[in-house]
Amino acid sequence: MMVFDRLAVRRHRDRAAATLASADFLFREAAVRLLDRLDDVTRRFALALDLGCRHGAVAEALKSHTKVDHLVQCDLSPALARHAAANGAPTFAADEEALPLAEQSLDLVLSNLSLHWVNDLPGALVQARRALKPDGLFLATVFGGETLKELRACLMEAESEVSGGASPRVSPFVDVRDAGSLLNRAGFALPVVDADAMTVTYAEPLKLLADLRAMGETNAVHERNKRFMRRDVLGRALQLYAEKFVDARGRVVATFQIVTLTGWAPHASQQKALRPGSASARLADALTTTEIALDEKAPR
Repeated sequence: MMVFDRLAVRRHRDRAAATLASADFLFREAAVRLLDRLDDVTRRFALALDLGCRHGAVAEALKSHTKVDHLVQCDLSPALARHAAANGAPTFAADEEALPLAEQSLDLVLSNLSLHWVNDLPGALVQARRALKPDGLFLATVFGGETLKELRACLMEAESEVSGGASPRVSPFVDVRDAGSLLNRAGFALPVVDADAMTVTYAEPLKLLADLRAMGETNAVHERNKRFMRRDVLGRALQLYAEKFVDARGRVVATFQIVTLTGWAPHASQQKALRPGSASARLADALTTTEIALDEKAPR
């Protein structure tokens, strides 16, 4: 299933190699939050992979952590990989959909806001899980479905109003409710998914569009309209944005939902769910309430 034009994704990232440093605040903040999860883990990781490293925000954030001995980086974009290599970590260019990784070769796989551009996300997760040693950790952030909801609404309304139809202008993102099942399908044990919203404000919506381009995060949907957006449609969308989505200071707001995925490569030492019906205590007793059988009606 071709949702994204992967060649376009790579071109956008190659182009962003020269501009990302001016608009990398989102990736740096997400990297810090991602690595904070390592503080909850008591073990060390000998070899870690930064999957979709861009210019090396994860490597930079890792300098304040001591639980990773060696880091390897890779990115879809050769241009970004060259930038990331400047931090001294071994770096290579690779497609997340076809990873050249040996099975059970890694202790930790990190991915920071990159996997939302993958067509076969379950397949990419399976590859990451196979590359992990037993009891290895997978830790990733992806953009969730609430990301850029303001921009998406304005573009759709403007295009429908001006030209009588709408084409996909903002890429689809992962639904939080589906993320846990994706980890399960990929064979991860002890999956955990949570989401957090980051709100960014701008003096004008045009600056948001400029930042998205500088980040390499512009539209790469396979079925997108390949022609440039009409000027009158864009103008109307920016007008709607400035009217509908402003804060008390008069600045336009943009929502970025960050979904964090955590899973472990299966190992015999890990906790496992108990067999249904094997509990030794009743939930009703713990809640100090009355248990009602399925065939009984609750008193009114």
